[in-house]
Amino acid sequence: MGQGEASARGTAMEGDCLSCIKYLMFIFNFFIFLGGAFLLGVGIWVLVDPTGFREIVAANPLLFTGVYVILAMGGMLFLLGFLGCCGAIRENKCLLLFFFLLILIIFLAELAAAILAFIFREHLTREYFTKELKAYYQGSNSSDVFTATWNTIMTSFECCGVNGAEDFDQYSLFKRLNPSAVVPEACCQRNLLTNKEECLKDSMPIRNKGCYSAVVDYFETYIYMAGALAIVVLTIELFAMVFAMCLFRGIQ
Repeated sequence: MGQGEASARGTAMEGDCLSCIKYLMFIFNFFIFLGGAFLLGVGIWVLVDPTGFREIVAANPLLFTGVYVILAMGGMLFLLGFLGCCGAIRENKCLLLFFFLLILIIFLAELAAAILAFIFREHLTREYFTKELKAYYQGSNSSDVFTATWNTIMTSFECCGVNGAEDFDQYSLFKRLNPSAVVPEACCQRNLLTNKEECLKDSMPIRNKGCYSAVVDYFETYIYMAGALAIVVLTIELFAMVFAMCLFRGIQ
C-alpha cells in the first residue's frame, strides 16, 4: 500500500512537472512569436519608410541583403513561435521534435549571421562611406540612384556629406562635375537671408554636420534596442529547446 501511494505521488509530481514545463514552453514560444512579429515589423518599416532609409538600404548591397535576412528570420520565428505554442498545448511529440530541429537551425543561423556582421563591419565604416561618396556622388540635379539616395539622406537628416562639407573637395566626382559649386544644393539650408546661389558659392555652408554622425545619433537608441532584443531572443530560444526536449521525453 505504501509503495502504491509513493508511486502515485511520484506520478502526480511527474505530471505536475510536465504540466509546468508545458506552460513554460508555451510562454517562451509566445515571446518567440512576439520577437518574430517585431523583426517582421522592422523589416517592413525599412522597406516602406518614407523618410529615406529605404534609399540607404537600396544603395548598399550589404544592408539590402540584411533587410531581407531580417524579414526571413522574423517570418520563421513568427511561424515557429506559433507552432511551438500549439505543440506544447496539444503535447504532440512529432510537432515538438520538428519544432526543436527548426529552432536549432534558426539558432545556428542567427549565430552565423552575427559572426558575418562582425567580420564585414568594416564595410559600414565612416571611411567606406566617404570613399563611396567621393567616387560616385554627382550632384543635386542628377537622376543617378546613388546620388538621389544621398540627396534624400542629406535633406532628411539636415546634414552634409559623410563628415561634412569637406567631403566635396577637388578629389571628389562632384567637384569635377560642378567646379563652380562648393557644396551640393542638398547641403543648403534655406532661410530669409540665404538663397541657393549664395549657399552653393559660400565656403561655409549652413549645414556643417556630417551625415554619418547624424544617422548614427538618430539610430543609436534603436541599435542598442535591437542588440538587446537579439540577446533576449537567443536566450529564449535556448530555453525553448531545453523545454521542448524535456516535454518530448516526458510525454507518454
